[in-house]
Amino acid sequence: MNLKDKKLLKAAITAVGGYVPDTILSNKDLEKMVDTNDAWITSRTGIKERRILKEPGKATSYLAIQAANDLISKKSLDASTIDLVIVATITPDIHVAATAAYVASTIGAVNAFAYDLNAACSGFLYGMSTAASHISSGRYKKILLIGADKMSSIVDYTDRDTCIIFGDGGGAVLFEPSTNDYGWEDEYFRSNGTERMSLRIKAGGSLHPTTKDSFAQGDHNIYQDGKAVFKYAVSEMANAAEEIMKRNALDGNTIDYLVPHQANKRIVDATAKRLDLNQEKILMNIERYGNTTAATLPLLLHDYESKLKEGDKLIFAAFGGGFTWGAAHLTWAY
Repeated sequence: MNLKDKKLLKAAITAVGGYVPDTILSNKDLEKMVDTNDAWITSRTGIKERRILKEPGKATSYLAIQAANDLISKKSLDASTIDLVIVATITPDIHVAATAAYVASTIGAVNAFAYDLNAACSGFLYGMSTAASHISSGRYKKILLIGADKMSSIVDYTDRDTCIIFGDGGGAVLFEPSTNDYGWEDEYFRSNGTERMSLRIKAGGSLHPTTKDSFAQGDHNIYQDGKAVFKYAVSEMANAAEEIMKRNALDGNTIDYLVPHQANKRIVDATAKRLDLNQEKILMNIERYGNTTAATLPLLLHDYESKLKEGDKLIFAAFGGGFTWGAAHLTWAY
């Protein structure tokens, strides 16, 4: 059979897991650390608190492993049957070894290959496309996709523009071939590298290697031009989601839920307004976790899993550093 005549397998999410640390950093706590207040943070971002992984020696891999084990336990999954582990993250344990490989070995996915994916806050969404493509190829049957970030490791807690936003967490989903024709339907992704300095960690790469001065200047912490990021995110998240809905003949009535990256409540609200979605159709947990970067989308699925039902039509949307952004349509399979 000619490959182009072969019907591609549809990839479906068949299980979800999640994990957030126990330590809570509230807006009231931040009032004691920087010049800010609870009312200002809440009105500007929608965030009330975020979780922080404080224990020494615990890194992004710990968040990923906990989320993966939660999924494995709920699914009663034999980890040795997993073919591939992808970890979407911008805070790998170390730079020169894939965090995903360590995660796979630790959870018992001994027959899997593994790699990291970095697309900032769009990382998990891009990873969903990657996982779905691997399933559709027919070569692999079980792919574990994890989004995890220990953002507290790169946040300057004297910078009130960033420390109020980010938190730590991890989420995981299992992709398998669909058994009911529900699953990954369509995607629309874009990027703009000319704006990469608007949301960045300046030092530590080949352009600006690590030096004593780079540490002294705080160049290893995350920085963002808030106005530029907000402007692009509001516009492009909505544009991408609107495009995916048009291409699939969907509207505010036929979509069951919007699953948006949890960067800022105002960005999410603007996207929902463009799509003509009422509040009940918007999945949100930003008030409890803040922006956990690659973990926001799977944590939403984890928190709302009991609310989702077979056949629900979901629109995913994300925007991240790079700039990277996009939207996707998935039909919930269980």
